[in-house]
Amino acid sequence: MDRFLRNILIKDFGTKGQEKLKHSHILVIGAGGLGSPVLYYLAAAGIGTLGIVEYDQVDITNLQRQIIHFTSDLERKKVISAAEKLQQLYPGITIECHEERFTPQNATALVEAYDFVIDCCDNYETKFLINDTCVALQKPFSHAAVLSMQGEVTTYVPGHACYRCIFGEAPATGTMPTSAEVGILGSVAGITGSIQATEAIKYLTGIGELLTNRLLTFDAVKMTFTILDIEPEKTCSCSRI
Repeated sequence: MDRFLRNILIKDFGTKGQEKLKHSHILVIGAGGLGSPVLYYLAAAGIGTLGIVEYDQVDITNLQRQIIHFTSDLERKKVISAAEKLQQLYPGITIECHEERFTPQNATALVEAYDFVIDCCDNYETKFLINDTCVALQKPFSHAAVLSMQGEVTTYVPGHACYRCIFGEAPATGTMPTSAEVGILGSVAGITGSIQATEAIKYLTGIGELLTNRLLTFDAVKMTFTILDIEPEKTCSCSRI
């Protein structure tokens, strides 16, 4: 109780909210720039079970923003590196390591075991696969993307607009800039991931209003935040479920 007292003191949160987090299962796809703050804040909040999908190893270029990994973790599996830090932060948590890519072959089996999914990946193919899998299984999820000094977040809950309602189809390979080309500020990834973690906690506890049917975007250069209202597309699969 002492560990989570500051959570419990929040209006409408209380011990019931903390119990909900304790018994919740969240799947985080990606343990990099977005996944680092997401995983840290969910573990610190008292989530009972965190699943991590990650196949990559820690590279020196990751350390500028992927704060869950340390210099001593170079060339180690990210999923193992992340799990160790989270276990030290909150020994009561259960970490489920999925050392694999998120693919059409394993997507359903991975997603169906969790209450909420968080998209922390860095490529469009996987983002659309996460969306389509969650829509088909009627699983809520948080989408985010970050590049250079900009970030975006939206939350999908069955019956609301999904990622395809906003963006339609994945862009052709090579037509969109990447962080390897234009860079990414680590703190911007931190802000974006923190919003995702907050959305997950709000969904699980029933507190506040989610970013459903809304896309939050922010520009860290000007420090401006914008919310775009979105309606489910009638031709989109999410509107037919």
